[in-house]
Amino acid sequence: MINFALIGAGKIGQIHAANIASLPDATLHTVADISIDAAQRLADSYNAKATDNIKAIIASSEIDAVLIASSTDTHYELSCHAIDHSKAIFCEKPIDLNIDRAKDIVERVVATNRFFMVGFNRRFDPNFAALKQRLPQIGKLDQLFVTSRDPSPPPAEYVARSGGLFRDMTIHDFDIAMWLAGQPITEVSATASCRNTAYIGEAGDYDTAIITLTFADGSIGQINNSRSTSYGYDQRIEAFGPKGKLLVENPTTTTLTFENEQGEKQDKIYHFFLERYENAYKNQLAVFCQAYITKQASPTPANDGFNALVVAEASEKSLQQKKTVYTGL
Repeated sequence: MINFALIGAGKIGQIHAANIASLPDATLHTVADISIDAAQRLADSYNAKATDNIKAIIASSEIDAVLIASSTDTHYELSCHAIDHSKAIFCEKPIDLNIDRAKDIVERVVATNRFFMVGFNRRFDPNFAALKQRLPQIGKLDQLFVTSRDPSPPPAEYVARSGGLFRDMTIHDFDIAMWLAGQPITEVSATASCRNTAYIGEAGDYDTAIITLTFADGSIGQINNSRSTSYGYDQRIEAFGPKGKLLVENPTTTTLTFENEQGEKQDKIYHFFLERYENAYKNQLAVFCQAYITKQASPTPANDGFNALVVAEASEKSLQQKKTVYTGL
């Protein structure tokens, strides 16, 4: 049985708490948050302990694994502390906004042989996993298209500390692209603007972007992002090769279709990422536990988090310099 300390009692922490509690080989031992009231409310729902002494619970001999779901600016320090105290670590993305600190985490994990998993949940979505499994059917991958559009922009206070569109939102897409292609991204060419949300532009960020990718084997890809999609949470992937294509469309809230003389109507696509990726969040923690117990390698290691951040940095440079940038991966 794996005893978890969950760090962060916010929205993502609440999802992880429910998923930990549902696993047969895991126990939610303690919820830790700088707000003891928030920690207590969440802990009470699962008969767990609560604390605001985060470093102490990470160091506790009663804890086997630490799930870091606190704000991004805490990820590096808490990861280091958990590594130093020999814990298995699940850290929400990104592991840090700074390249040097992210690299330091990778080096610490390698030096200590700690089990470290980055929260790239989309790899564990059943639809995307099926696409990955069936990629050989289209022959070599020639083109990959990733659509990732949010239904509405995050609040201004979040934007100010998010690290920007590429590090906060597109980092998921960089990871899923490299995972599907089985290749690092070696070149990026990015264009972006702020079209719909004034406070995002005032923060020096973007709400609309297209990034063209070149992979190490010469295959190419494209990611398109938006922070303002009125029809819902748009998440699609198309993979094309000489023997055909694979396409993951948006799942809808039901499979019901209504047809009459005016045409055809389906139910809406999911409106929020927690609904769209509900199964992915469950699956990734189940995989975390299974891999840790059976001493398998992490399916989303710290180095994958570092590589995605490198591509995000290169995309920012491409946009600013108005040219293709080599990632060095």
